Amino acid sequence: MSKIHWKPGTMIYPLPAVMVSCGDSKENYNIITIAWTGTICSNPPMCYISVQPKRHSHQLIKNSGEYVINITTKELAKATDWCGVKSGRDFNKFEEMKLTAGKAKHVSAPIIIESPVNIECRVKDVISLGSHDMFISEVLGITADEKYFDKKTGMLNLSKLRPLAYSHGFYYELGSMIGRFGYSVKK
Repeated sequence: MSKIHWKPGTMIYPLPAVMVSCGDSKENYNIITIAWTGTICSNPPMCYISVQPKRHSHQLIKNSGEYVINITTKELAKATDWCGVKSGRDFNKFEEMKLTAGKAKHVSAPIIIESPVNIECRVKDVISLGSHDMFISEVLGITADEKYFDKKTGMLNLSKLRPLAYSHGFYYELGSMIGRFGYSVKK
């Protein structure tokens, strides 16, 4: 097999394409699209988002110490893209994209009602990494649309949800499950 060597870069794809809602009052609610996000600990449940300091949402999150990760789908793809390229300094993204800011249970930042899963987060630490600052956060609560739950298992059915993913400049809808963790060794 022949391989080509590239300069160092970011090639860990696909990534979740999420809309992060932030702000602590209706006057400053905002949405930023993030692909640099993920789980970093299961107990306590923790995650991160990485945001460039020049982005409008960066200061909102830094000031409030809270945000909501809103999982996206094919139906939210246009809003996801638009909220990533337009600035909250210039637009009310909720109004422009006809999204509904809902009350979160644990944080002052709003949830996006149209999103099937909302993950409420409180910042524990901020690490400046260079082009981005990483907001390391504790997950305080999750709200999910009941239509995506499997009635037999009580688990969230991601195959039915079909979340949006980002891969090297393109959006993709995730599809069918091909196996469950540990299936390769189960008898």
